Amino acid sequence: MEKKKRVLPHTSTNVVSMKMDATFFFEKAVQSMDRFHYDKALKYFRRAAEYEPENPVNHCNLAGLLSEMGNYEESNLILQHVLDQIDPSMTECYFYMANNFANMENYESAETAIVHYLENDPAGQFLEESEEMMELLRIELDRPTKLTTIKSREGMFEHDRARSMLEEGKFSEAVRILENLIRNHPDFMAARNNLALAYYYMGHFERSVHMIREVLELEPGNLHALCNLAIFYQHFGDTEKLSGLLEVLRKTYPFHQDHVFKLATTMGILSEHDKAYRLFKRLLKTGEAGLDPCLFHYAAVAAYNTGRMIEAERLWRQTEKFDPGSEIPKFYLNVMSRIVENEPKPQVSYHYHLPFEEQFRGLEKVEGGLPDHLKKDPLVRSSFFWALRHGDTDTKLQVIQAFGLIGDDEVRDALTAFIQEPDEDDYLKKMAVFVLRSIGVKEPLAAVLEGKATTVAPSPPSPNLPVWDRKWQSVMELALSQMSKRYDMVQQYDLQTLWVEYLSRVFPSVPKLTKLEGWAAALEYWVAKMHRRPVSFQETAERYGVSVVTVSKNAKLIDEACGLREKMDSIFRKLPGLDSPS
Repeated sequence: MEKKKRVLPHTSTNVVSMKMDATFFFEKAVQSMDRFHYDKALKYFRRAAEYEPENPVNHCNLAGLLSEMGNYEESNLILQHVLDQIDPSMTECYFYMANNFANMENYESAETAIVHYLENDPAGQFLEESEEMMELLRIELDRPTKLTTIKSREGMFEHDRARSMLEEGKFSEAVRILENLIRNHPDFMAARNNLALAYYYMGHFERSVHMIREVLELEPGNLHALCNLAIFYQHFGDTEKLSGLLEVLRKTYPFHQDHVFKLATTMGILSEHDKAYRLFKRLLKTGEAGLDPCLFHYAAVAAYNTGRMIEAERLWRQTEKFDPGSEIPKFYLNVMSRIVENEPKPQVSYHYHLPFEEQFRGLEKVEGGLPDHLKKDPLVRSSFFWALRHGDTDTKLQVIQAFGLIGDDEVRDALTAFIQEPDEDDYLKKMAVFVLRSIGVKEPLAAVLEGKATTVAPSPPSPNLPVWDRKWQSVMELALSQMSKRYDMVQQYDLQTLWVEYLSRVFPSVPKLTKLEGWAAALEYWVAKMHRRPVSFQETAERYGVSVVTVSKNAKLIDEACGLREKMDSIFRKLPGLDSPS
């Protein structure tokens, strides 16, 4: 009987269909590379690129292998093709091209490529390698690479510059940089925190708090912002909000060194000295902060304020060891030596400088005005900005004089804004104008005087004089040049005011000015009298090289026009214990 043929319903087979796509060839290429079969890997990478010609990764893999095999020129052609035809945003191609050019010893082209990479790549994946290549190129080309910015660090250069400005007390310049930085990078928290500090240093308290609140809205746990806010609350006397925030800060134990330092200094300022002491000691113990004399001083102050006197002395000795030329540790060791048991201890500041009263003692006798270290001290400068906005009239007058001794762009900006404030005293604003002129500001100045917006001309303010003669200016400049080292800014300003008043009263019958030195000497004579400085016609005449008769005659003309003797008699009669000038 013939057997029936049956077909099995599920016939098994050993033939497996292969999906020949880009992924397949990529995997084969990788397998070949693992076995060091570079020729096969190259063929597979080419096939992967053929299957997916619009995928830039396939082309970059091919270019990378060609580079490994020493075929740098073809590698660069493929990389340039990716940039030109497939994906211009693949800026890492420039880094690969720079390596190829360097391997070909074409250092000029390598420099062009690496600069293009750094200036356009937002991720910075090869930043460290790029810095190494730039060092190589510097040696080979015998010049530094012309790099304007690093895209992946965009904002960092500006932020570092702004921080340097803050450390130098150049607050308004720092504000300009930081405000622009935040406009371009609104999530740059460090820039926001430093902008808040800059506002605070300049006395713009509401703006500083507003900025800190913005930081905390974006990042509620930002320690720098919390510390700054606590200091602001203390400044405003908001004890309720400060109390709640202090509870949070007392329980905070930061890990990073800069956070530890920020919290330590903040707790010190807030009189939480025990917490500050423990944090400063932690920094010293770990050695993370190095041998910074400032840190030893901060720890010494915290020890002093918590009654650890032996420890405080030891730490100030360490400060002296690491900063042997400084007067600061010597001063505080001297303070400790004068402490009497059971009597209140003098207050000690965490700031690493001498107390302000110690720094300013005798400065009026120092030629050249403020020393450079005080001109650049951010705390000194900050106190000036604060006082100009929030001090009483006498304090503001002192600040304006001090600004005349500093005389930089920050001063110019501060005083230019000050003379436009409607609520400030006119005398102070005129004094500020005088200081601006004395530091070289020649252009007309916008100001609010007598409640009205006006423009102050480069010549002295003289509303009753339709002209300002060059000889009049020469008399004033001659007197000011003689007085600049012996009279303060207020007295110099009073000389200008007196001269303008005299000319205004006698105009148009101004005497013929033949001997300018005689008029300058007469002006100085009266200013000295007004400020009760010992002066005589003889002494003044000798200083200006004119006769006593000339000085006396001109002084009499000024007195007759302005009634100076009568004015001073009236003023000095009101002051107990003072005689009127003779």
